[in-house]
Amino acid sequence: MELRQLRYFVRVVEQGSMSRAALDLDVVQSALSQQITRLESELATRLLQRTPRGVTPTEAGLAFFREAQLTLRHADQAVRAAQQARLSGTVTVGLAPTTSGVLGLPLMQAMRTRYPDVRLHMVESMSGHLTAMLHARELDLAVLFDTRLHQAQQATGARRWDMAPLLEEDLFLICARGGPGNPCGRQLPETITVAELVQEPLILPTGPHGLRSTLDTAFARDRVAPHVVLEVDSLAMVMAAVDAGLGSTVQPWAAMGRYPDASERFQCARLTDAPARRVNLLCSLPDEELSPAALAARLVLADCVRELVTSGQWSGTTWIGGQDTSA
Repeated sequence: MELRQLRYFVRVVEQGSMSRAALDLDVVQSALSQQITRLESELATRLLQRTPRGVTPTEAGLAFFREAQLTLRHADQAVRAAQQARLSGTVTVGLAPTTSGVLGLPLMQAMRTRYPDVRLHMVESMSGHLTAMLHARELDLAVLFDTRLHQAQQATGARRWDMAPLLEEDLFLICARGGPGNPCGRQLPETITVAELVQEPLILPTGPHGLRSTLDTAFARDRVAPHVVLEVDSLAMVMAAVDAGLGSTVQPWAAMGRYPDASERFQCARLTDAPARRVNLLCSLPDEELSPAALAARLVLADCVRELVTSGQWSGTTWIGGQDTSA
């Protein structure tokens, strides 16, 4: 038995006519009659008495009519209660500039579609700053990198937060393609090793941030002393400096994602060393500290990342989600 059948039956009794009910319900009369017949067969009793002037309920039909009206009212009340209890509230999400350039807009669009009453507060900052904000409970969620290296910075007794792996990103040596930024007309190979960066004038973020921690680990493993000419804690300024020919940088592909003409401005070589990859982790406050809206947003964020990676929209990445861990 379906609610649709109950609605059809109630409307036929109220209208006293199969044809008028079909017109009111915007269905063909044969389909309406078929549904009523199926309902009578399921109940093993006749509900309507057909006469030349229309239809009237039988005694069984009248009893069923009253209960059907009550059932439909309860169903409508359930729908209204569900709509009124839709998830709402504010969720604060932190993304690093490279991540927000790829993930930010898809995440906002997905949340608007799936949870329109939830208001997102998006924070874009360097990963070290986001880590501090998460420790201070100023964020609900954040995508961070190499987070295990930051555990030593946690205050004694600070509550831990949850982490789940999302993806791994290839890292690339990026330099200007031509003009003032590349006066020698150097052409990068497709791939390069960490050891080959020893003489490269690098523009990098400072130590507290996830990318620098990843690179320092790779440099230490290969016993490379990097030639850092500038330390800049702003992706926009890093890329502007590279574009101006002040040096090269090591970043994931997403660092070039905000430049529509990136292929004309920059050239890149993928680092092939195993440690020279950046792990993206979905970090959040413990479940008991998250609101229902924040729990929902965490699932939506993971869904968005998986879709971007598997569809090829997030280049240079490998999806590694599905294995939960904790800080």
